[in-house]
Amino acid sequence: MSEINPKIEALVPEWTYLPDISELWGVQVTEVRNMVKTGQLIAIRRGENRSLQVPAAFIEADGLVKHLSGTLTVLRDCKFSDEEIIEWLFTEDPSLPGSPIQALRENRGTEVKRRAQAMAL
Repeated sequence: MSEINPKIEALVPEWTYLPDISELWGVQVTEVRNMVKTGQLIAIRRGENRSLQVPAAFIEADGLVKHLSGTLTVLRDCKFSDEEIIEWLFTEDPSLPGSPIQALRENRGTEVKRRAQAMAL
């Protein structure tokens, strides 16, 4: 597997490990891994041990950030790779304002999904 894009490393301020997510949510780590496998969540191999890590901004105490899974589906339908999705979610968009992940965390998912769908056209 290739090294993680330096642009993504610069855009994403904090990462979290799958076992930490499972502990936070009180579920088995296999459940979190299954979310990655089914595309509800994105994890990228990084660090010395090439462990799977998730941008911490995707995670809330009670589950995924609202509307994240739907947004991931729309972006995958646009043929975005996982790294391209992360880059798009964390890149500032003056029309939002802020980044798409900030908008999702502020419960402005409709605006984010609208922009994602527009890229498919």
